[in-house]
Amino acid sequence: MSDHHIQWYPGHMAKARREAKEKLNLVDIVIELVDARLPLASRNPVIEEIIGNKKSLVVLNKADLADPAATQAWIHYFKQSGLEAIAIDAQHNKGIKKVQDYLKEMMSDYFQKQREKGVKDRPIRLMILGIPNVGKSTLINRFVGKNQAQTGNKPGVTKAQRWLKIGRDFELLDTPGILWPKFEDPQTGVKLAISGAIKDSLLYMDDLALSLLDHLQNHYPESISQRYKISSEDVEALSKVDLLLLITQKMGLKEDYDQASLRLINDFRSGKLGAISLELTDKDTEVNE
Repeated sequence: MSDHHIQWYPGHMAKARREAKEKLNLVDIVIELVDARLPLASRNPVIEEIIGNKKSLVVLNKADLADPAATQAWIHYFKQSGLEAIAIDAQHNKGIKKVQDYLKEMMSDYFQKQREKGVKDRPIRLMILGIPNVGKSTLINRFVGKNQAQTGNKPGVTKAQRWLKIGRDFELLDTPGILWPKFEDPQTGVKLAISGAIKDSLLYMDDLALSLLDHLQNHYPESISQRYKISSEDVEALSKVDLLLLITQKMGLKEDYDQASLRLINDFRSGKLGAISLELTDKDTEVNE
């Protein structure tokens, strides 16, 4: 599948990048939010350049929809790369407290040194960055909960910065924090589209469905058998095109492959195919065209 349908606007990207960098000096820790089902494709490629030496935590959201073994492997992968990482399910409020504990742990040395100088503890200041559709607003809502209070403008900050208070321990810089993915590799675009991070109108559903089927046949064949009542022999033996035709019939859609493709993609996005990761840590095991 070619990725010429997918257009991003460099102006937007440059502006988001500049704003993120400007605001970095106001915070202690950057939370980088990614989709647990595709942790690399959903990372912004310039994120490391933006974050620099600032403390950061990679949060793999939607972990309930991802393959748990793959998610653990990704956490290990990030830690090997020198990044702190943790998996959560913001939608169902799972792992939020764990993230907060982790953030406190990351700042404990700093506060210890401050106390030794006689400086009282203050809230930890956070910023959340992520590409669209990784669940940023959900995480912010879960984080802030009922305590949403604006702490007004900080002195010396020219633009009105909205700080959201989270209990006594945290303040969250309320920025759009949106970064765009960049497609060096067409497969990145395919994975992002399957996950729902790119508007569907930009892509051909049947292309996406075939890419998804290829990945499922290779790594999660039982998810097709169970969901669409297709024998494991057929799942293994059929080409992805024939498999899509068979799934279309099983759905009672006759020859409406577009509709079947859309339903297949939605079954993946909503978790009806089971817990599935589109990217596995071994480079050879990624969604192929």
